[in-house]
Amino acid sequence: MKRVCLLLVILVTLSACDQAKNSVNEDKTAVVAEDISTKDANHTKNSPSTKENSVRNSEVFLAVDENNLSVLDFETAYTMCAQALSEYYKATWNGADINLDKYMNNESLKQYTQKKITTQYELFLKNKLTYNLVTSVDIGARQVEFVGDDKSFFYLKLDARVQKDVGSFAEPTEFLIQSLNEKLVIVDWYTSGKDSYDSTVRGENQIIDNPEIWNNSEWIKKYLIEFHVKAKVNDQ
Repeated sequence: MKRVCLLLVILVTLSACDQAKNSVNEDKTAVVAEDISTKDANHTKNSPSTKENSVRNSEVFLAVDENNLSVLDFETAYTMCAQALSEYYKATWNGADINLDKYMNNESLKQYTQKKITTQYELFLKNKLTYNLVTSVDIGARQVEFVGDDKSFFYLKLDARVQKDVGSFAEPTEFLIQSLNEKLVIVDWYTSGKDSYDSTVRGENQIIDNPEIWNNSEWIKKYLIEFHVKAKVNDQ
């Protein structure tokens, strides 16, 4: 298993990711940066000329190599996660729609994520907190790793600063990304902020390094039941 750690240098726009693509030394040592940020994550891989094309293109995040995930997929992986995270916060606070099919293929992960969004929005609504809408989300990459083997994946740890009508808050989220049927997909998603849904339901201080976790039927059978029980208690 080859693990390449991408450390991000002071880059302030997503277009600078081209530099990150080439920032892996031949000896596979860590070289990447520290802060890639994007405003509201409204970037897609292509720059469509019409609204119709924009909708269509934004639903697919294509891998550079249709057969394998590679370091060259970093920009698209980052863009996809940033966009998903931005839509997620607007879904949980504003009640906005989010199409999880754009980002995920695994039905169990989609089921869990939809439960997470619905539970949080209903809790905020119950406590009369939804008046304070999310206006934008600033996202930066704290850590990026590419793990190359038979089932290559990206590990991304992103920091999100959620701007609201009044005030803001920040929390980190971890993603695992793979290539499936020529496109990139999120195969695990864990937000580790204090009192976050994932920390409460899945447990604190989880190690996010298994891209097959949501394909493990025993794990799903055991934990999805616990997820729903804990989520129900958390609702009350």
